[in-house]
Amino acid sequence: MMSFITMPDTSPPIQNMNSGDNWYVAYTRHMCEKKVSERLIANEIVHYLPLYTVVHQWSDRKKKVEKPLISSVVFIKLKQRELNKIYSIPGINGLLQFNGKPAIVKEHEIQNLRILLQEVHADELEQVTIKAGDLVEVIHGPFQGMQAYAMQMQNNIRLIIEIKSMGIGFSVNVPKTYVKRL
Repeated sequence: MMSFITMPDTSPPIQNMNSGDNWYVAYTRHMCEKKVSERLIANEIVHYLPLYTVVHQWSDRKKKVEKPLISSVVFIKLKQRELNKIYSIPGINGLLQFNGKPAIVKEHEIQNLRILLQEVHADELEQVTIKAGDLVEVIHGPFQGMQAYAMQMQNNIRLIIEIKSMGIGFSVNVPKTYVKRL
């Protein structure tokens, strides 16, 4: 039996301290995300590893385990010309590519992941295939400031929180009155 609990976001706040820096998707070896994160800290590379806590229950005990939200992925923030230094870090297999160039993840997509993990229980996260819809911004409630694509539901709007460059997303329900169309 698995149950989920929310883990507070302990990663440093997103800063625009280096204006030429972009977020990139670094692929890691299977189940090496936390080790890669430690190595990035040691190398003073700004990164984000979205984690949530899951409670595993065995017949004789329960244990809280931190798991990555997206398997084999760590987001890194560097200037494009500095990307070569990540290949010297053990556990990194490469970067997500788009049209032969490293794919850039937008700042608001990283911020959306942070907001999502702060406000939603992990068992409410539902990975979905991204579909076209209206782009909306949440203007009230715990998800305020989040930009996402909307799918109409009965009394709520189902928001698709996406990372376009990876082609994945997560969905959450938000009252219709809490969003505005962009």
